[in-house]
Amino acid sequence: MKTQMIVLNGGSSSGKSGIARCLQTVLPDPWLTFGVDTLIEAMPASMSESDAGIEFAPDGEVVVGAEFRTLETAWIEGVAAMARAGAGIIVDEVFLGGAESQQRWQKALDGLGVLWVGVRCESAVAAAREIARGDRVPGMAAAQAELVHQGVTYDMEVDTTRSEPIECARIIAAHIV
Repeated sequence: MKTQMIVLNGGSSSGKSGIARCLQTVLPDPWLTFGVDTLIEAMPASMSESDAGIEFAPDGEVVVGAEFRTLETAWIEGVAAMARAGAGIIVDEVFLGGAESQQRWQKALDGLGVLWVGVRCESAVAAAREIARGDRVPGMAAAQAELVHQGVTYDMEVDTTRSEPIECARIIAAHIV
């Protein structure tokens, strides 16, 4: 089956966004990139002030509520609809719930050609990137480095600890059918 979507899953600051941008460069056809950050930025500010929305705890933990899940479900279905309409889609995701998070995507993507990619990065390296970025809650990268991969099944994995995003993108691109 032709690959219609690439789902990149990894913790905060693992390099997913950089890989997604590089994939757009190395793939022969145009691909759209969407990430969980896109969803969060599209939500009203009040969502971060409510127990039903999304909360970034001081220790880096991310807690999501019922209203967030409702909007997330609609967003996932919308992304899937774009792929069904013929757009190549790259998703930059953080499976905070591990296998349960992947199952939400799998349900929406049923019947589509999906390449599931684990993006790994050593916790200390991701934490250093997080500090350099300055736009993340300290501790988020370390908290998510392994958590997001628990119980998740991948077609392939890349590790950005010592590899540049372009190298990872070329490896992934070689698996696109």
